[in-house]
Amino acid sequence: MKYYFLITGILCLLYYLVLVWHSRKLRSTFAVFWLFMGGAHLIIGCAPFPVYMYTFLTATCGAGWICLILVEIRIFSAMFSRHERKVDCIIVLGAQVKGKKITDSLKRRLDKAVVYLKKYPDTRVIVSGGQGPGEEISEADAMAEYLITSGISRERIVREDRSTSTRGNFRYSKKYTEPEKEKIGIVTNGFHMYRALLIAGQEGYRNTYKIPASSNPVFQLNYLMREFFAVVHVWIKTMTK
Repeated sequence: MKYYFLITGILCLLYYLVLVWHSRKLRSTFAVFWLFMGGAHLIIGCAPFPVYMYTFLTATCGAGWICLILVEIRIFSAMFSRHERKVDCIIVLGAQVKGKKITDSLKRRLDKAVVYLKKYPDTRVIVSGGQGPGEEISEADAMAEYLITSGISRERIVREDRSTSTRGNFRYSKKYTEPEKEKIGIVTNGFHMYRALLIAGQEGYRNTYKIPASSNPVFQLNYLMREFFAVVHVWIKTMTK
């Protein structure tokens, strides 16, 4: 079991270094998780624990892996769309804007939306996202300007600029659509789609359709792990209401 902890710890630290090298940041999105997990695994692997302690740790890790796999199966099941259909409206979920600059994840969502909107010129679009720390303008404004620059008519775009979370995206977008009647396409990165659909259903959206965008392949594992905790959090909040 010591070898499991040592090997896992080294792999976690190596992945953290890859994220740092790729992003040029020591604390990019959720990357510190891998540093912490790597260090914790190496400490456990090197510590002179008695046999019964390693038995306990083995059982704990086994339970953790089972839980992780079950949740990730749900996430993976929503990452891909088998077919595309025309909807009444699409909602592009916001993501971080640095100053006024669109970040990679958000750009991928918007590029996916542009392709869809050009294919279905009668579909309108809601860009949803407020203004957070480090953002000079709201995410909705940044998204709208990107769509306009990409050739989407200003008249087709509705800006929802109050939300600061996925739930807020759907809650505040209700003002601009009829969630119980209209067909609504959800545009977000694939790893985020399961949680987005789950929350949309809780917020009263009855006819939702997946329009998944790609994500940075280097960060994909990082995003999937972060999403695991986010999905579990939504499940717990739902069960405790």
